[in-house]
Amino acid sequence: QEHLKAFDREVNAFVDYMFGPRDARVRGWFLLDSYLPTFFLTGAYLLCIWLGNKLMKDRPPFSLRAHLIVYNLGITLLSLYMLIELILATWEGGYNLQCQNLHSAGEADIRVAKVLWWYYFSKVIEFVDTIFFVLRKKSSQITFLHVYHHATMFNIWWCVLNWIPCGQSFFGPTLNSFIHVLMYSYYGLSVIPSMRKYLWWKKYLTQAQLIQFLLTIVHTLSAAVKPCGFPFGCLMFQSSYMATLVILFINFYIKTYRKAPSRTAIKETPVTTEIKNGFHKDYFAAANGLLNNKKAQ
Repeated sequence: QEHLKAFDREVNAFVDYMFGPRDARVRGWFLLDSYLPTFFLTGAYLLCIWLGNKLMKDRPPFSLRAHLIVYNLGITLLSLYMLIELILATWEGGYNLQCQNLHSAGEADIRVAKVLWWYYFSKVIEFVDTIFFVLRKKSSQITFLHVYHHATMFNIWWCVLNWIPCGQSFFGPTLNSFIHVLMYSYYGLSVIPSMRKYLWWKKYLTQAQLIQFLLTIVHTLSAAVKPCGFPFGCLMFQSSYMATLVILFINFYIKTYRKAPSRTAIKETPVTTEIKNGFHKDYFAAANGLLNNKKAQ
């Protein structure tokens, strides 16, 4: 135990050396004073994916319908709470949309920080998304984008809460909470068979996520164009990270919704076995087309 405490002190001393003094207003808040819990929870998440896939390899998938409905409803309600509270808190504090510093709004800054703590904590709750995929053997859903996004967001928001827990940090979570209200509503409804015919808007959810990332980049860089005291390094890091998400989401969107027509046509071509005079009937169709073209010429 003494070794762990010594290691904890060393890790946090290194983090403080890298990023400078932490924001005193969030001292003592759950999970924030030490980086180790966030680090170990992320490691446990990755381990669960690896072990879970191994354990489920020769087992039938779980249904988990009731669990999924309750879980998705819970995340939807939490996201709705964060969306409403962030709008109210930033309105109360008179937040500037282009650039907002960390200390000018007084109590409203504390109110924003409290909501953003829930936003940070929601990222560890959302690890359960992947655990459900593992238990339901939805391996195609466990993409690099999915795991990268979940694992990095939890760690990045630990840093945000410790050093920049309010001000300009409000915008991304506000947009993301709105997207999550739509997204987890969709996931919850998709579990109910009778509702699936009404869920035509999945493609538009991905488009909305891309728009969200682009708007967050624009908002972040607007504070670099017209500074207000918000740390410049944090603005650059957030813009760079969001750029990686934009690239990965565009790649996902193209693969999912812009499949090559030739492949689709091949998949949709019915398999036939009709043979005539030793040749497949498609041979004659192709030959007739070729002869007709020659005659026309």
